[in-house]
Amino acid sequence: LSKGFRTNGSSMELGECIQNTGFHEDDETEDAVGGDEENRTSTVKMSPGREEDTYTQIKPYAGMPKEVLLLYSVQARYRLPREILFWLTIVCTLALVALTITVIVMSPRCLSWWQSSPVYQIYPRSFKDSDSDGIGDLKGILDKLDHFQYLNIKAIWISPFYKSPMKDFGYDVEDFRDIDPLFGSMQDFDDLLAAMHDKGLKLIMDFIPNHTSDTHQWFNLSSSGHAQYKDYYIWANCNTTHAPNNWVSVFGNSSWTYVEERQQCYYHQFLKEQPDLNFRNPHVRREMTEILRFWLEKGVDGFRMDAVKHILEAKHLRDEPQVDPQQDPDTIDTEFELHHDYTTTQLGLHDILQAWRGEMDVYSREPGRYRFMVAESYDYEETDKTMMYYGTPYVKESDFPFNFYLMDLPTNLTGTGAQGLVNLWMANMPVGKWPNWVVGNHDKPRISSSVGQEYIKVINMLLLTLPGTPTTYYGEEIGMMNINVTIDEIQDPFGKFNPVSNASRDPQRSPMQWSDGPNSGFSDANHTWLPLHPHHTTVNVEAQQKDSGSVLSQYRALSLLRQAQLPLHRGWMCYIWSDADVFAFLREIDGLDKAFLVVLNFGADSVINLSAITELPEQLTLHMSTKQENYGMPVIKSSIATARGEGLLLEYSTHMRFNPGHASQCFVSEKACYLGVLDILYKC
Repeated sequence: LSKGFRTNGSSMELGECIQNTGFHEDDETEDAVGGDEENRTSTVKMSPGREEDTYTQIKPYAGMPKEVLLLYSVQARYRLPREILFWLTIVCTLALVALTITVIVMSPRCLSWWQSSPVYQIYPRSFKDSDSDGIGDLKGILDKLDHFQYLNIKAIWISPFYKSPMKDFGYDVEDFRDIDPLFGSMQDFDDLLAAMHDKGLKLIMDFIPNHTSDTHQWFNLSSSGHAQYKDYYIWANCNTTHAPNNWVSVFGNSSWTYVEERQQCYYHQFLKEQPDLNFRNPHVRREMTEILRFWLEKGVDGFRMDAVKHILEAKHLRDEPQVDPQQDPDTIDTEFELHHDYTTTQLGLHDILQAWRGEMDVYSREPGRYRFMVAESYDYEETDKTMMYYGTPYVKESDFPFNFYLMDLPTNLTGTGAQGLVNLWMANMPVGKWPNWVVGNHDKPRISSSVGQEYIKVINMLLLTLPGTPTTYYGEEIGMMNINVTIDEIQDPFGKFNPVSNASRDPQRSPMQWSDGPNSGFSDANHTWLPLHPHHTTVNVEAQQKDSGSVLSQYRALSLLRQAQLPLHRGWMCYIWSDADVFAFLREIDGLDKAFLVVLNFGADSVINLSAITELPEQLTLHMSTKQENYGMPVIKSSIATARGEGLLLEYSTHMRFNPGHASQCFVSEKACYLGVLDILYKC
């Protein structure tokens, strides 16, 4: 350096040989003052209060010291863009948060798995045999899980497989925490549940709270008078000839059976091998709640609560009133000869169910693991009693009680009759609740036998196009029919009680028909527990998968369509026509131009004229028919023709909605509107 650094006390000067041209002596900077903005200089003191410790800067440069940076940062041309960007970021963030909150608040609740899929009931004895003993089992169900994926079904209800002496085929439970060896082992159950969850399937179990088997440990201890268990069941003083009252079993005859060891009678609403638990005993309630928790811990997705109306009985044990007061009391031996004022739907029943719902809600907190609860109660014409199982606006109970009214279709097989059965539920269902539909189960004759095979397709179309959750009993997807069972072949205890009355439930429990092979692919055994239907060689899953016009193919197509189309799985349902032959209704959703007209024929060939429905366009498109293959063909609304047992699914586009002007004819569980611009649903 020619000058180097010169120290004068505490002052410091920059030498001439500094290479950075942004630094100059003070006398040079004065010449630059007053130049244009780019060449304007600034003076910065390195030591406060000393003029000689300053340097000048022409413009910002990389690596400038903090003092220089701060000096330039306050200039308007640098400050204003920075402030604009800052406030713009704040505004955009607040707008995004507000939009997110608005979308969340305005969005309708997403449908749960039990709403978006049909429920499929498996009777395990009859679904698939894996060990060649002629009886279905859990491994057999595991082997056939692909069948549910083919049908686009996500919810599987399996009838009882608890350890049981099988007096009522599993509804007489000996151990609620074990699997009957007939169906496999607990490991088989765990494997089945894991495989179902891997495939996105949900498992619904039967929960049987009303009674146990008479071989259950609790009953053995109660019969012996054990202090802890003596009140686990309902006991009353009696003798071998005189029952405590006139109460009658569902299966017939007195509902009281005498036990010599205890010198008392115990109460059973079903078989004598199925003693009723005493739910007025808090220990019994606690025991059954622990059983629920046991299966919930294993990962079970839901429960069908069996025979819930029978859970409580009146403590006073008075005689029930006779339906016919003039009948000789000694001749009463069936449940339909008494008014069940003291043995069903007693005060406190719903408190028990609500407590169980609360337990299930605890396990529903895990995202995507909602635990479903459905109540089973045959209340016949007492619809108001059935609707109570939905709970109240403040206390939740079952997600829905089973709707058995469509099982009366065989005696109401007209368009008007079908609408009446549908409306019986929709008009009485509490506002905002979710409907469901059942046409068959293990206790009732198959619908295809009751109404004829020509109607099975149109009934499946009804189930899969109505709002709510349809339940399909195994085999209904291929149109299985009842088998004929001789008196010598009867397995059902209900049938054995009165074999000449056709009360046996065996006909609707025959083995599933998988193929035209030996035993229809159900089993490799020489003999199956019930005979197969003779038409199994033609009516089976394998054959119908190859036929695009089969019952199975149509069921699958409707199941897929129901999931894909907003109007079908969560839109309005509006009645527009019913007569002796035809029942027709609309499915639409506000804001969406696409809608569907469902026309179902339950009588003779018919032509209907819907010209009076101004909300319908003149021309509609045939999306599906149960009898025709001319999909996509136009249909004129003034002349819609259907054959006997035919169902039509017609698609149309319109900006006019039917529901605003016809509130009494339309129903929706939760109103939602479609916003096409954003492709979202919102509350409206």
